[in-house]
Amino acid sequence: MVERDTFDLSLPESGDLLVLGVTGGIASGKSTVANMLAELGVPIIDFDLLARQVVEPDKPAFSEIVGYFGDAVTLKDGSLDRKRLSGIVFRDPEKRKILERITHPRIFEAFLHQIREMAEKDLHGIVQAVIPLLFEVNLRHLVHKVLVVYISPDKQIERLTKRDKISHKEAENILKAQMPIDEKVGLADFVIRNEGHVDETRREVKALWQALQEARQERAGSI
Repeated sequence: MVERDTFDLSLPESGDLLVLGVTGGIASGKSTVANMLAELGVPIIDFDLLARQVVEPDKPAFSEIVGYFGDAVTLKDGSLDRKRLSGIVFRDPEKRKILERITHPRIFEAFLHQIREMAEKDLHGIVQAVIPLLFEVNLRHLVHKVLVVYISPDKQIERLTKRDKISHKEAENILKAQMPIDEKVGLADFVIRNEGHVDETRREVKALWQALQEARQERAGSI
């Protein structure tokens, strides 16, 4: 990963804008919870979307990736073959680090640009940043509070095998590459358990909304 001091990673200091990091385990339902929060008025910045945008064919990161990994990581339409590239770096930690050095600065820059634009429009609002690997990539400093969307590891594997049509063993290997969900819970400010009915999750999200309002007010009082 790129060293933090090689580029500006500072959140806006003016106002009491609260940035909530939304994370969890794979297939835990982060997007579901984030969309529920969005319905209550909390805009989303999705790191997966930013990661796709910064490697579009007209972006500098695309040229650097193809320059290192070769044309084998491109599709017939000229775009990046993200699945093939993911398979390469999943098996080779050194190549993964190289990919991170290419993409992470661009992702962080795009994220902070959006945060600052939002802060200019509403200094007293709440923004959620959906960051799947928030803890694994050590991005806690980019947010003020952290929400972990929780489901049990067994449920993760069950959902993952159905969603991605992969084997139980493949799903286990994916989970092993991430920080265990129970460890993430221990580092969270807020936890939503997303194993039950969608109505239960929605009730938890509404309670979270109230807690976020209080956290934003506390932040305003501390500035």
